[in-house]
Amino acid sequence: TIDGNGSTVFSVSTPIVQNGRAIGVVALVSAAGEIDELVLSEREQVLQMFVIAILVSIGLSLVLDSTIANPLSDLAAAAEVGRDKNSRRISPGRVRIPDLSGRPDEIGRLSGALRGMVSALYERIDANEQFAADVAHEIKNPLASLRSAVGTLRVNMRDDQRERLLNVIEHDVRRLDRLVSDISNASRLDSELVKEEEENCDLLHMMKNINDYLGKEAGEKGIEFISDLPASTLEIQGLEARLAQVFVNLTVNAISFGEDGDAIRVWARKRDDRVLIVVEDTGPGIPDEALTKIFNRFYTSRPESQFGNNSGLGLAISKQIVEAHGGVIWAENIRPTDADITSEPLGARFVVGLPV
Repeated sequence: TIDGNGSTVFSVSTPIVQNGRAIGVVALVSAAGEIDELVLSEREQVLQMFVIAILVSIGLSLVLDSTIANPLSDLAAAAEVGRDKNSRRISPGRVRIPDLSGRPDEIGRLSGALRGMVSALYERIDANEQFAADVAHEIKNPLASLRSAVGTLRVNMRDDQRERLLNVIEHDVRRLDRLVSDISNASRLDSELVKEEEENCDLLHMMKNINDYLGKEAGEKGIEFISDLPASTLEIQGLEARLAQVFVNLTVNAISFGEDGDAIRVWARKRDDRVLIVVEDTGPGIPDEALTKIFNRFYTSRPESQFGNNSGLGLAISKQIVEAHGGVIWAENIRPTDADITSEPLGARFVVGLPV
């Protein structure tokens, strides 16, 4: 009820019954304004909690915005700039992904992953540009020779001179054909290494087949071919066809440098968690200045009699395949003693290490 002052008053009464008769009444009446004060107090507490909740929400929003939303927005903006560069070429500069790798959370991992992807992409672009420049340079040489030979043919010459020029033209055409084929194989290699699925392959069985086939070729040239492979199986995870290409390249390379009376030895051994495959020969060895270059694309160091017979891509392709399998490959000279590095080499040695 409302009293005369407008305050809410709460009252309750109940009769006292004894033997079925009411002998009295108990009545309770609240103090004037007491209920209003309680309601007002509860409303104030609810309002305080509501204000505190709003302030906490605002604070959390600011924290999340500075620690999550803004960094993600920066990463997205950098990625969109890279996309726009590819579509509209709005800027010649490189895409710069913000470096947040110092953060221990998922955003830090995302930043590191994006930076790694962008860096790998630019490395691939640079490698493709360098490869294209090298290809253009290598193709120009036989083309220039062909142009000169064809121009000379227009002049009246003796039959023997014409025959020599025709031989030059035929040699350059074969060289161009070989070069284009090797370039095509090298350009497809990256994508094929990614697309093809690795599987268990018997390295020993593969090496025996290669040695049997190439051993006959070496024998026809008067080169002794020695195959020293273990009796137990050597199984690795990889692409068998590509690995076979590596060992064929190395063995054919050794045969091409050998002469009548030379020898080639191919051997394999397992060492802990790796398997070593070694191709050794008793040829002229590798010039010291070429040891750091022979795995470069289009680099070749051969006698004048073999000029133009190789594109210089075989060892570069072999290195690419081996490294794609998590392995290593290197070349060295075989010397009478390791202590005397100035002694004449007894031959060359190519070593391939692959994880088991």
